[in-house]
Amino acid sequence: MESKMTGYASPVSMARPKRIEFGCGVVEKVGAYVTTNGFKRIFVVADAFNAGRVDLLKLRGEVTVFGDVESEPDISNLERSLDAAERVQPDVVVGFGGGSAMDLAKLISVLLNSGKKVSEISGLENTPPRRCGLVQVPTTSGTGSEAGARALVTDPATQNKIAVDSTHMIADLAVVDPDLTLTVPPAVTAFTGVDAMAHCVEAYTNRKAHPLVDMYAIQGIRLVGKFLARAVADGSDREARAGLSAASLYGGFCLGPVNTAAGHAVAYPLGTRHHIAHGAANTLIFPHVLAFNAPAVPEKTMAILQALNLHTSKEEGAVFEESYSFCQGLGVEMHMSGWGVPEHDLPRMADEAFAIRRLLDNNPRELSRDAILSIYRRAF
Repeated sequence: MESKMTGYASPVSMARPKRIEFGCGVVEKVGAYVTTNGFKRIFVVADAFNAGRVDLLKLRGEVTVFGDVESEPDISNLERSLDAAERVQPDVVVGFGGGSAMDLAKLISVLLNSGKKVSEISGLENTPPRRCGLVQVPTTSGTGSEAGARALVTDPATQNKIAVDSTHMIADLAVVDPDLTLTVPPAVTAFTGVDAMAHCVEAYTNRKAHPLVDMYAIQGIRLVGKFLARAVADGSDREARAGLSAASLYGGFCLGPVNTAAGHAVAYPLGTRHHIAHGAANTLIFPHVLAFNAPAVPEKTMAILQALNLHTSKEEGAVFEESYSFCQGLGVEMHMSGWGVPEHDLPRMADEAFAIRRLLDNNPRELSRDAILSIYRRAF
């Protein structure tokens, strides 16, 4: 009988955008790329704020902007954006904004003219090939969506996330310009930075963790530990912004081959049921799940705390105190009650989180429905 392969011997599949442009001032490369590739009809997917600064992309041709991307997009938001795209019949789709804009851009690129609904392409590699170019331009440092093949949208009927994962949704070009994040407010900087860190932490402690992914994960955590508080304190700190942009990109690299785990599963109901921004939800939950998992991955937990410049420990209580203080020190409201979550909804939220097996099954320590409810009550 063959022994189970571990470490570098175990298989892993990694995919990247065909081209990545990174650095302050590189946003102008979007227009040059579009022109060089002969794209004439350009469809930009953006939130309301970024719809007002599409000129930064230096696009030439017939530019149509869908500027109504919601913070936690649902199927209706996707359908409206897809209808607009099908009227345009673009040669290229450009996602310009945070993870929501980039996720909708991915979904539009594969659903365009397919006659399919998002529910029909959910899961792994169920999408048709895309027939247009795809460019991703992040304006926050959190989701890392520019780097990966996954997109999420909320089904309002079930209040659950629909996850689509397909190599057809990997961008032809990702342009990561830290200068685009200089206007991000301190609170959003904090939330999105913790989200980037959570991607790295959950991949690093994952049952599917792999050394080729670990190197991106631990470096992403180090960058957040070094630069997040600086960027929150001074949004004009370009070095700190660039460090967080790199951390977010590394987190995106982690998502494809490994994915997240319990932290994201427990956080999702906060967004789908109570419309708390994804990064804020992850920030609320992060210290609780990190501490819960500590007995299962003690050495990696200590490495995480060290990367964040915190006191190292293998003990759950100490891990919680250190990571909670880190998040609280960013000025984040760390109680669900402060976000308007009603206490009576906690059991229903626990039911929904426990059903997200695609993530919970990745967690290094088994997390029961009652354990999830206990986390919610401690975070309330």
